[in-house]
Amino acid sequence: MFRNASLTLIMIVLAFAGIYAQCETWIGMPQKDAAENAHSIYRAAMKTDDFKIAFDNWKIAYEIAPAADGNRDFHYTDGIKLYKQLYTDETDEAQKKEYANKILELYDQAIECYRNEAIKLSCAGQEDCYPNQIAYLLGRKGYDMYYELRQPYVANMAVLEEAIEVGGNNVEYTVITPLGYIAVDQYIAEKIDAEKARQIHKLLNDIAEYNVVNSETYGPYYQQAIDAVNAKYAQIERSIFDCNYFLEKLTPEYEDNKNDIEMVKDIYNQLKRRGCEDDLPIMQEMKVKYEEWAAKVNAEKQAEFEANNPGIMARKLYEEEKFQEALDKYDEAIATEEDVEKKAGYHFSKASILFRKMKKYGEARAEARTAAQLRSDWGRPYMLIGDMYGSTARSCGDSWDQRLAIIAAIEKYAYARSIDPEVAEDASSRISKYNSSLPSQEDGFMRKVKAGDKVSVSGCWIGESVTVRFR
Repeated sequence: MFRNASLTLIMIVLAFAGIYAQCETWIGMPQKDAAENAHSIYRAAMKTDDFKIAFDNWKIAYEIAPAADGNRDFHYTDGIKLYKQLYTDETDEAQKKEYANKILELYDQAIECYRNEAIKLSCAGQEDCYPNQIAYLLGRKGYDMYYELRQPYVANMAVLEEAIEVGGNNVEYTVITPLGYIAVDQYIAEKIDAEKARQIHKLLNDIAEYNVVNSETYGPYYQQAIDAVNAKYAQIERSIFDCNYFLEKLTPEYEDNKNDIEMVKDIYNQLKRRGCEDDLPIMQEMKVKYEEWAAKVNAEKQAEFEANNPGIMARKLYEEEKFQEALDKYDEAIATEEDVEKKAGYHFSKASILFRKMKKYGEARAEARTAAQLRSDWGRPYMLIGDMYGSTARSCGDSWDQRLAIIAAIEKYAYARSIDPEVAEDASSRISKYNSSLPSQEDGFMRKVKAGDKVSVSGCWIGESVTVRFR
């Protein structure tokens, strides 16, 4: 037991001896004059960019008294600057690595001296005096590890997080961007989880927000740093944040752009994709705004479409059984249409409505004839007139006149078949159907009418002459 206690005591003594050695000052040392002289020379040489003289004399001053007179950390921080210059100028990777290790070692030595208050600060006695200085050096170390020394992210993150742990809101703005960038890259590489990424994001935003408000001098720098971090976090925010995060982020943007409906639509869709439900007040408000706007735009587009496409609208009105409105819209289409075939189609559609839906046979026939004149090889108008004659034959006078009306229908079908192969089969079918309704020879004999004679269909609206044929 005594042996173990002795070993522990020896280890503690050695540890303190190490700390003392790396924080040793020139006060009371035999080489004090040499250290002070080397210190003065290298500091002056650094101001004139005389690197060799500066480095040679810095080494002397540092090796004699790392902590100088115990009131400053120049031998550490100046050494970092000098080694960073060596690191930048070096091309050999192995040598660069040695320089990087030396830079990190100097940071660690200075930090350790402040942890043990071996270097005296003018603020000594104040609560945050040493923690703030330690946090400053940890932050600078982490910054250099990221931007210049390209150190592994795990180690780099640990240093930056320690700087925040020690300094809290007092850490420099230079800590914010590298830690935020590392967190995003580590999350993407699956080296940290979503919870850790969110924690770092919140921590950095809290620090930045505090300093933007409370630091008149450096507030803009904190804002610039956190803006860069939040832009970087945009790469992963969809996978690590929930609706509440995006509500907090996007609500101010919405409040500033309530009258910009495209912006409202974009914000609403973003929140919807992030899992925000429509029962949230702000979601309901945006949805109503968008739906009102969409209804207005759709109405305007529909009005424009109807104005530019009367033929299509006429068909729509017909399907809605608004037959007179459909006829009026076809008239609009006819008035503006330059394509002859389309115009013929509109007249035919009018004829069909007037005949089949409104029983206005004379007007229907006139429209069908117009359609036929516009397209001389089109059989459908004649088929339609034939249907008119056939369907109204019973309204024509006596049995003789009714059968003459059937002849009129057959003649229209026959003509349609002769000019338009597309209706030939249909026309033949209807002719075959009506052949049994032709007048008989006895009927003709009694009226002194022979086959081939021209006679008029009387007793109804048809009023055409037909060539008599018998069953």
